[in-house]
Amino acid sequence: MKRRAFLGLLSATTASVVAPSASANASNNIIRPVSAGIAPAQSSDDVVRFIVFGDSGKGDTAQHELARMMVAHHWNQFYDTALMCGDNIYPNGDPDDLQSKFERPYAELLKRGVKFRATLGNHDIKKGREAQLNYPHFNMGGRSYYSFTKGDGIVEFFSIDSTRFEYLQRHWLEQSLQASQAKWKVAFFHHPLYSSADRHGSDFDLRADLEPLLVKHGVDVAFSGHDHIYERTKPQQGVQYFVTGVGSKPRHGDLERNTPFFEAGNDEISSFISIEVSQERFSFKTIDATGKVIDSGELASRSAMLNS
Repeated sequence: MKRRAFLGLLSATTASVVAPSASANASNNIIRPVSAGIAPAQSSDDVVRFIVFGDSGKGDTAQHELARMMVAHHWNQFYDTALMCGDNIYPNGDPDDLQSKFERPYAELLKRGVKFRATLGNHDIKKGREAQLNYPHFNMGGRSYYSFTKGDGIVEFFSIDSTRFEYLQRHWLEQSLQASQAKWKVAFFHHPLYSSADRHGSDFDLRADLEPLLVKHGVDVAFSGHDHIYERTKPQQGVQYFVTGVGSKPRHGDLERNTPFFEAGNDEISSFISIEVSQERFSFKTIDATGKVIDSGELASRSAMLNS
């Protein structure tokens, strides 16, 4: 029988890579908006702050509630970038739904200048592949795979099209990863290489094609969606994987916690991941729709581990 009760942070069995912080039940781990008259802390070239979520575009109550919490969090910890891990517009990527299922829920963040960076999911390409590639607010520049840097080269992000991972994209990715001089390398794509969910689970074919590149070229973190759960895995060959397919309603009871790579997770409530990165630190906290921090920790960079 499945264990459906929420599990907070598990014991730090991989403490050299992930150092969990205090219990999610602590009162200081609840996000509350500050006074509207106080400007949020600004970012700089020394610190990169961004959020990550996926499988959001339903236009439902859960999406709007989580979007409001993203706004509340923005007052407390300024961020200027939001990574979207695919299935941006349900059920088929119809461009006619962009306003109701993207622009309306995230209107305040767009107003504040947060730049969304999207990748494609399996629902998006049914009817909206070209529309999403060229949609200004998704900042894909007409390409289904692309990279960009933040923080004067502190982080380089690699958006990967997992709906069509073919030779040309593989060649681009290998060349781009090899050329990257960033301290931290972050990949994001839709289909998870590791997932403890029942509905879809790990994509073994994609793992066979993609994982060797991530490992060989020192990718630190990979974010994906597809399964409507939150999961943080134990690091696999030095890469930390997250599944964050709960940008709207989660799939209750879908998460199995007895897989060999499961570390922490939740399938009861929608959430997003908030990241702060400097040259020395990569810290994360996963925030649910009520403002609770349900997971948090700090990662060690691949380069630091290789040189230790």
